[in-house]
Amino acid sequence: MSLATSNPLLAPWDTPFELPPFDRIRSEHFEPAFDAALAAHLAEIDAIGAQAAAPTFDNTIAAFDASGRLLARVDGVFSNLASSETSPELQAVQRRMAPRLAAHRSEVYMHAALHARIAALHAERHRLDLTAEQRRLIERFHVDFVRAGAAFAPAEQARYAQIMGRLAELTTRFGQNVLADENAYRLVLRTEAEMAGLPDFVRAAAREAARERGIEDGLLVTLSRSHIVPFLTFSERRDLREAAWRAWTSRGEHAGDNDNRAIAAEILALRHEQARLHGHASFADYALADTMAGRPAAVAHLLEQVWEPAKARADEERAALQALALSRGETLRIEPWDWRCYAEKVRQVRYGLDEAAIKPYFPLARMVEAVFDCASRLFGVRFVARDDIPAYHPDVKVYEVRGAEDAVIGIFLHDNHARATKRSGAWMSSFRRQSRNGDAVTPVVVNNNNFAKGAPGEPTLLSYDDAVTLFHEFGHGLHGLLSSVTYDRLSGTSVLRDFVELPSQLFEHWLAEPEVLKRHARHYRTGEPIPDALIDKLLAARHFNQGYETVRYTASALVDMAAHARPDGQRIDDVVAFEAAELARLGLPDGTGLNHRLTHFQHLFAGSGYAAGYYVYLWAEVLEADGYDAFVEAGNPFDAEVAGRLRRYIYSAGNSLEPGEAYRAFRGRAPTVAPMLRQRGLPVPTP
Repeated sequence: MSLATSNPLLAPWDTPFELPPFDRIRSEHFEPAFDAALAAHLAEIDAIGAQAAAPTFDNTIAAFDASGRLLARVDGVFSNLASSETSPELQAVQRRMAPRLAAHRSEVYMHAALHARIAALHAERHRLDLTAEQRRLIERFHVDFVRAGAAFAPAEQARYAQIMGRLAELTTRFGQNVLADENAYRLVLRTEAEMAGLPDFVRAAAREAARERGIEDGLLVTLSRSHIVPFLTFSERRDLREAAWRAWTSRGEHAGDNDNRAIAAEILALRHEQARLHGHASFADYALADTMAGRPAAVAHLLEQVWEPAKARADEERAALQALALSRGETLRIEPWDWRCYAEKVRQVRYGLDEAAIKPYFPLARMVEAVFDCASRLFGVRFVARDDIPAYHPDVKVYEVRGAEDAVIGIFLHDNHARATKRSGAWMSSFRRQSRNGDAVTPVVVNNNNFAKGAPGEPTLLSYDDAVTLFHEFGHGLHGLLSSVTYDRLSGTSVLRDFVELPSQLFEHWLAEPEVLKRHARHYRTGEPIPDALIDKLLAARHFNQGYETVRYTASALVDMAAHARPDGQRIDDVVAFEAAELARLGLPDGTGLNHRLTHFQHLFAGSGYAAGYYVYLWAEVLEADGYDAFVEAGNPFDAEVAGRLRRYIYSAGNSLEPGEAYRAFRGRAPTVAPMLRQRGLPVPTP
């Protein structure tokens, strides 16, 4: 039996929609499959570069775009399972393959003959008979090669490849260490005193987490966000809140096998060297050169517009928390492990909002119906459950996505529950991207969330923030599913980093629409719609605690930029001390903390995509707040004309348009910052 027939990753996939045959794939299949796929891709690259014929768009650019499909197929399965359903065996493969995959990328993007052909076409692109999309593809490939070191001298190329290989090893280890720390921590609550303050829905989720891990007669609080945040919000046991908070915020900061401190420091040093090879003063300069922002000064200007107002608002909020504590006869000083708990008490007093009263109206199944319904009303697509198609875990739901004339335009996998084999956070990914270069390829998109599962027989109940996360990731999913471009390199979410969060953050707005809430936010027991009074309270409270939330986000973004923008090249040997010094310099308000500390900041160190780029959420918020105003101005959140432009220029265009051009085509003008400031409840400067 040949490898092509014995290895399910290499054999033809006779599954519905050619989905991966998950039930047949084992960890030992990946390395032989990668061996075959890497060799096949290099043979394709060599053939393109060795052509005697002069370079043309078809024989060079389109051919390169269509190359490596076997590798993309194997890596699509591998990378998704490594994030969503990993194992010690798969993690070992991941560690071995990371430097090999990095070396392969370097070999491809430093291929002298291929680069020469692309460079020749790039120089002539305005004189060639090309479509706008074809010209955009040439430009993006040229940028890819230059930024990967294709124009370097041989010695520089060799060092650059070494750097990228080592970075691949380190970022892989960083992410695995965070997951190991998260899985190692267990806060078991056995007595009523230890459970004091926890409402029924928190207890139910913690009881289910304990049951899944074989813990009897107790509740389990893990470091999954869907466990730890409710615990910090409702627990009356300050000592346990502090213990849980310290465990959550110190992930990756313990001596031993999972210590990320030296790893993060080495990553920063290597990135600085990478940037210097490109002639940039810092990694931030290098990373931002290929973004909408363009340079660190533009990012600094954006962050400065919210930092000082957010600090002032957080100080006001802390005073209110402190006053509430004093009114209860408590003399404590508000610490980071106290903030969420006392903020919830203040929220109840000011707005009459009780999380325990909200969550019954947000069962996960209803909220999934809500995102599907909003997508249908905006873009004319529908989601058809395929319970007969198995995925990689029983929790994962598979859907056909049907568009015009009921044709299948994609496959959507929804993976919503937390488990020990899944990394923390929430994200969208693809097993297969849409394209029409050769055979038409329909996308296969997956959304991952980490919601705490309800008890057996009981639904998973979401907080309002959880529901926002569901809508956010689904916006990313639509960006992949609605993609309608010719070339794989320009497909879906393959856009500039500070544009990629626009479709996701924009989609969050529909959750806050009263007509959406009235239709879909229904009590999981009675089916009654959420009362108007509760909707009014939810909307009235949208600006509550925004100083705290904005400070935590912006502090993380500022630390990210500071760590990656050091032009002097001084190595940061102690990332913990550097972080503390930077937060002191910035004047981080007492009691707030920040979203991500450097030792577990996976956006930065489990990959390079958001390195010197955590600011992108705020950048995209400027776009989405301004963009949603188009629907407000139309007087209808589902206005067909506005939705049509939104689909054409934002959700379907991928990277076929320059992002500023795409936004102006949708909105009719450039964005303004005022809607974002209003959205956060921050003061808007007078013109």
